[in-house]
Amino acid sequence: MTAIKRRDFIRTAGLAAGSLLMTSKIAFAGSGTRPRFVFIILRGALDGLTAVPPYGDPYYARLRGEVAIAAPGAAGGALRLDGLFGLHPSLAFLSESYGAHELIVFHAMASPYRERSHFDGQDVLENGCAHAHALQSGWINRALAALPPDRSARRGESGIALGQNVPLVMRGPAPVASWSPSHLAALDEDTLQRITDLYSTDPLLSQRLADALATQSVADAAQGDSAMAAASEDNAQIAQTQLLARPEQAKPKSAAPYKEVIHAAAGFLRSDDGPRVAVFDALGWDTHANEGGAQGQLAGRLGNLDAGLRLLKEELGPVWRDTVVMIATEFGRTAAVNGTRGTDHGTAAAAFLVGGAVRGGRVIADWPGLSERALYQGRDLAPTLNLHSALKGVLADHLAVSACALDASVFPDSAVAKALPDLVRA
Repeated sequence: MTAIKRRDFIRTAGLAAGSLLMTSKIAFAGSGTRPRFVFIILRGALDGLTAVPPYGDPYYARLRGEVAIAAPGAAGGALRLDGLFGLHPSLAFLSESYGAHELIVFHAMASPYRERSHFDGQDVLENGCAHAHALQSGWINRALAALPPDRSARRGESGIALGQNVPLVMRGPAPVASWSPSHLAALDEDTLQRITDLYSTDPLLSQRLADALATQSVADAAQGDSAMAAASEDNAQIAQTQLLARPEQAKPKSAAPYKEVIHAAAGFLRSDDGPRVAVFDALGWDTHANEGGAQGQLAGRLGNLDAGLRLLKEELGPVWRDTVVMIATEFGRTAAVNGTRGTDHGTAAAAFLVGGAVRGGRVIADWPGLSERALYQGRDLAPTLNLHSALKGVLADHLAVSACALDASVFPDSAVAKALPDLVRA
């Protein structure tokens, strides 16, 4: 019998009394290709002008000063995308994905939110509406609820939230699972058997315990592969170190901040009867001071995220070809650097769509420019691309959510944001 971690058991028992380990009620569409979708929220507001520097814009270096990313070919320079945009030198895996036509970069993109509160901005990012606190459910959950039942998904749970809480984007009528890492010792088999016997006469408690054991067994199996994954990551970093002999590359980073969550996410997504949609957070993007440029605080976080995405691809294996990963943030940061060598809350930012199912090798941007006249409210990169348009395109073409459901329930009152076509492979 698989051991369950104490913290997960306590949470499961709490759910039976009304807690929120697992939430809600409906399912996902069964299809021949079994598409997977991962949504990663960069909480804190990513600086899109550093992550995807518009090195070809004549105003960029002037606004950014010492933190500006140099043009491709220079020491610490950007990794070339096209004649206008590059990737931060820490984003080696995303650069490789772009070359493999598995990455789309969006720029000057924003949700409908136009203020500067993290709390409200994240609420809009997750609720799928134009205003904060307009709904108490999230757009991913409502998308799952708009699909026919996925009869191959265990317990009908087509989505999973990985982290300490189920985020708003996954709350709603559709049944989803949750998992969080625990560093507590596992229950021994004798104790677990006693608990199982105790719960055996109560159908609800017995089912909840069985569900939690099944969920944890998937995560445990993924964790059991961690040694192999770690070796694979080490080999990837050795290869990356060799690439870094080139001056345009940066020091390789570690996937350690994301490793446990990615092991679990890949384990769930690889499972034939597991969820097909996963959500998790990446924290620490609020760079008000000492942000850095090619090196420094933000470079380290970008490098760790990049290494985490590389690990996700490795762990998904052949499932990667059916996977789309969307990486977005609540809003961008100011175009100019502040007095503490950082950037303040802004408006438009960059976002990424990566995966084996992505029709990539492109930058999608209606670039507004960085001249003083072009800046939003005289300080921010102006938003010219609606995040909802990209999300609609992915949900429609990858998960087969109907256009009617997208406009009416998934993103209410968003008919003006037309779905971007051809984001995923046919």
